[in-house]
Amino acid sequence: MHTYQSSSVERRIDPPKAEMRLLNSRGVFWNLTKCSIKANQTSNVLVKLLPASFGSKGSEQPQVPQNGAPKQNLLKYPVLPLNETLDRFLCSVQPLLTTDEFKKQRDITEEFKDKEGDELQTLLEEVGKNETNWLAGRWLKTAYLQYRDPVTVYVSPGMTFPPQKFKNERAFVDYTAKVIFGLGEFKSIVDSGKIPVVKMGKNELDNSQFGKVFGTCRIPRRGTDEIVYNPCSKHVVVIYKNHFYKLCLYDKDDKLLSAPALAKQLDIIMEAEIDFGVPYGILTTDSRDNWAEAYGQLSAMPQNKEAIQTIQTSLFTVSLDECVSFKPGDQANQLILSLIHGGGSRVNSGNRWMDKTIQLVVNPNGNVGFAYEHSPAEGQPIAMMMDYVVKKMSEDKKFGECGSSEPLNKPQKIKFCPLNECVGQWIFYAKRNVDRLVHDLQMKVLKFDSYGKEYIKNKHLGPDSYVQMALQLAFYKMHNEPAAQYESAHLRIFENGRTETIRSCSNESLDFCRAMTSEDASVEMRAKLLREAVSSHQAYTRLALQGRGVDRHLLGLKLMALENNLPVPRFYSSVGYTKSMHFRMSTSQVATKYDAFMGYGPATHDGYGCCYNPRECDIILAISAWKSNAETDPDKFAKALTKAFLEMQAVLDKEPTKSKL
Repeated sequence: MHTYQSSSVERRIDPPKAEMRLLNSRGVFWNLTKCSIKANQTSNVLVKLLPASFGSKGSEQPQVPQNGAPKQNLLKYPVLPLNETLDRFLCSVQPLLTTDEFKKQRDITEEFKDKEGDELQTLLEEVGKNETNWLAGRWLKTAYLQYRDPVTVYVSPGMTFPPQKFKNERAFVDYTAKVIFGLGEFKSIVDSGKIPVVKMGKNELDNSQFGKVFGTCRIPRRGTDEIVYNPCSKHVVVIYKNHFYKLCLYDKDDKLLSAPALAKQLDIIMEAEIDFGVPYGILTTDSRDNWAEAYGQLSAMPQNKEAIQTIQTSLFTVSLDECVSFKPGDQANQLILSLIHGGGSRVNSGNRWMDKTIQLVVNPNGNVGFAYEHSPAEGQPIAMMMDYVVKKMSEDKKFGECGSSEPLNKPQKIKFCPLNECVGQWIFYAKRNVDRLVHDLQMKVLKFDSYGKEYIKNKHLGPDSYVQMALQLAFYKMHNEPAAQYESAHLRIFENGRTETIRSCSNESLDFCRAMTSEDASVEMRAKLLREAVSSHQAYTRLALQGRGVDRHLLGLKLMALENNLPVPRFYSSVGYTKSMHFRMSTSQVATKYDAFMGYGPATHDGYGCCYNPRECDIILAISAWKSNAETDPDKFAKALTKAFLEMQAVLDKEPTKSKL
């Protein structure tokens, strides 16, 4: 997965700008274990990551305790040869530039290679010798902790569960309790080191991210946030009507509570609250500097500080939302939006703690899923959790009944001090800002059911690359130009690896799009160019998965300039670099066999976000765009994408036999 908004990374590494009280910016697996579960609880451990840990001299990732996980054989993240990266860079920007622009870009790139680039490469190579992964800590700090826009919409994706139909409140509570039990069970698998080690070729893939999502929380700080890891916590926090409750998941012998026992605990919470509480959670939806200021005021009082720490150290939060109606045919759109932002200050945006890595959100209307804060991990652990819980619940009707029936104690209300005027003012700002985001973010979930990846594979094409070309074609036909298109590739063959960018727009993809819009292009030519475009994308994907992409190396060179107080080379303000970093298409694949998908906001004000789940017989795509931009429209894009899929199918079905691979 992403950083989905990688286009913003270059902006993020600059010194933070002054605080804006009112927002005006817009920079926005699948092997299920069959192992038996054994409780493996240890004493509480808190690992805290301070911003100072990520200066120029210390960029290694923190090692979060993983109790039973064996030491993996992982690769050291390399520093690529400069020539290789710059040659690939030039190839990637050519389809975005005019002939004159490309000639100038080639000259600027050659100058950069011979002068500043060579010096920065030497500095980066020296850093690479001394660190297992020179990128990991720098990426965390640069792409996430220093990012000042809200995590809501701009950073945190939503991951849906299949829609539910709750007959009544009892069904709603019982379902929620089973999901909580399932997450506790999944954590036991993680703790005991039983997440299967998968290989890509002969290389193991890093499983460390599974240990970084439970008990993890981002802490707002002015300029650069912190992140805390508390993987051995024993409680979750339930949020209901803006009230917070501490719910212990285990009995006195550290045995996970059964789903029925958890349901009784949820009943106690819901019966205790009639009125809505102060929406402290809405503060977490605001810009990071706003929230940092409010956090300082809020946590200055000892009682509030203790309350916040109880939330931060929880394994995850559970938001029991207020029921929201939706129009027929609009449930999928409302589902993903409710996970991304909660619907606004008058709906459920205050019933959140957006700093928590895992937030389980359940609505009586049947909308269920995760909101997850992206800093510590990609989407893989989150999506695998969903797969695990849904699989267990669908295959075992008695799932959740095997746990303990003896809670350690009743749910404990987390009490804040009476609201003061200063914090109240910050809540006012947060409400206004999140409501503006809610109003501006548009989402269209396209469930394309004419075919899926089975058809694509039968045509001897790779499903992911095929979908990427459909996205390119849809954008080209709507906007009469190619889009710089971001797709995330994992770097899990490396220790603490995160992501590299797949630059999906290529000379081959542009040739394909031009042929599909030319009356002079034959079916045979269109099919040939489609296959070449798919092949080109697959080749880039293989390179990116090996850490041989363009973007992370170029970022590393720029960081060397900043860390050593050197001027940033003009290469980074060149037209080719800036155009290719302005990702008007921010995309990723999160695959599951279930009727589920992930969604997130667009990376640029004039672009789209698109996360997709290609299943055997259909493709689910969540398309986002900003309402305030007249050029983009997710509904129109969904129609253009549907047409692109059908036109590509028509080309392949009419393709002469001799042309097929």
